[in-house]
Amino acid sequence: MNALDATSTRPYLIRALYDWCTDNGLTPYVAVAVDDTVQVPREYVKNNEIVLNISFDATSSLKLGNDFIEFKARFAGSAREIMVPIGRVIAIYARENGQGMAFPLVSPVSGEPQAADAVSAPPPELPAEPELAPGTDGKIVQLVPANNTASGREDDPEPPDPPKPQQGKRPSLKRVK
Repeated sequence: MNALDATSTRPYLIRALYDWCTDNGLTPYVAVAVDDTVQVPREYVKNNEIVLNISFDATSSLKLGNDFIEFKARFAGSAREIMVPIGRVIAIYARENGQGMAFPLVSPVSGEPQAADAVSAPPPELPAEPELAPGTDGKIVQLVPANNTASGREDDPEPPDPPKPQQGKRPSLKRVK
């Protein structure tokens, strides 16, 4: 078997980062580029993207397969079936600290990565050009600045608590790019 015949590493990396998040008490989120192949509640899609909490507490019947991520989740109290092709996952990261991995968007027709501008920009609080881990050849990005808690400094402040929902208002997820 040559490298061209090998299966994609993306589902394995997604499962590994999911396990890392859960083992460390963090909340795994996936950012998804939405198209006709993605089965998600369209009313929560913004700019053809959606961020999904895939933690054990937020999902039911979660399957992180080689071709699809499938689970059931509640949106505004209503149970929904979610199905995301692995090629549409553009990032997986921990909500609490932003550590994770971004992926290039895969073209549904050719299976080849699309142009770099199809991948979401990093969050505004992160550097425009994130530092790369040694030996990655630009394929994997670090989503957390080097001066964050990963620096080993114990005097770094904790992330701020999420805002409390106001009386009568429904809480909503904020898209982190």
